[in-house]
Amino acid sequence: MVLACSLGGGLAAHGQKPTEIPTPVEAYVQQFESSYREVRSLRADFTQTYALGGRTRIESGVVCFVRGGLMRWDYKCPSEKLFLSDGKHLLLYIPAEKQLTRSPVKSSEDIRVPFRLLLTRLNLRRVFARFEFADDVGHDPADRVLRAYPKKEYAEDYQDVLIELSVEFDIRRLVVDFADHSRMEFRFEHLERNPQLSRSLFQFTPPPDAEIIDQH
Repeated sequence: MVLACSLGGGLAAHGQKPTEIPTPVEAYVQQFESSYREVRSLRADFTQTYALGGRTRIESGVVCFVRGGLMRWDYKCPSEKLFLSDGKHLLLYIPAEKQLTRSPVKSSEDIRVPFRLLLTRLNLRRVFARFEFADDVGHDPADRVLRAYPKKEYAEDYQDVLIELSVEFDIRRLVVDFADHSRMEFRFEHLERNPQLSRSLFQFTPPPDAEIIDQH
C-alpha cells in the first residue's frame, strides 16, 4: 500500500484537462495516506479475532513495525508465539512446540504481511478499487470508518475491508471479510508513532533443539 496521488487544483497546462477535484472520501483517503509519510516506526497492543461459522479464535499481544519491512508480533494470550519479518523472511516460532517455520516474505499471503507496508509510501489504490464511508458500522463516535473494495485480481481472496481511523488517523480497527465467509479482525490500542525500536528486535535465533521447517 503506497501513496501516489496528490491533491491538486487550478487549470492544467495548455492542451490538458483540468485536475479533477477529489470526492470527500478520496480526499480523506489521501489525508490518511499522507499522515504516515514521516512515520518510521510503530508500536501498539493488538487483539486479533478470527471467526468462521460458529467458531472464534481470539489472540492478543504487542506488535512493532519499523520502516524497511520489519515487523514483530509478540502473542501473549492465550498462548505465546512469535511472528516476525526481518524484511526478507517470515518466522513463526511456537515455544510450546519448539517449532520454527520460515518462509520468504514475497511468497506469503499471510494477512499480517501488508501491515509492514504502512511505513513505506502508503498507497491504498494499489490494492483497492474503490472506497466509501461506512459510518453506519458500530464504532467510536469520534472515529471514521472506511470500507474498501478489492481490485479484480484480489476479488477471489476477500470481499471488503473495514478500516476504522481515529481523528489523528491512527488505525483502531481493521476487519477483513474473506471470500469463504470467514472474518479476521485486528483491534489496536495505545498506538505509538516513531518509538525508539532496536533493530535487534527483528532478529531471532531459535533454541538449539527447535525443529526448523523451511517453506518455499
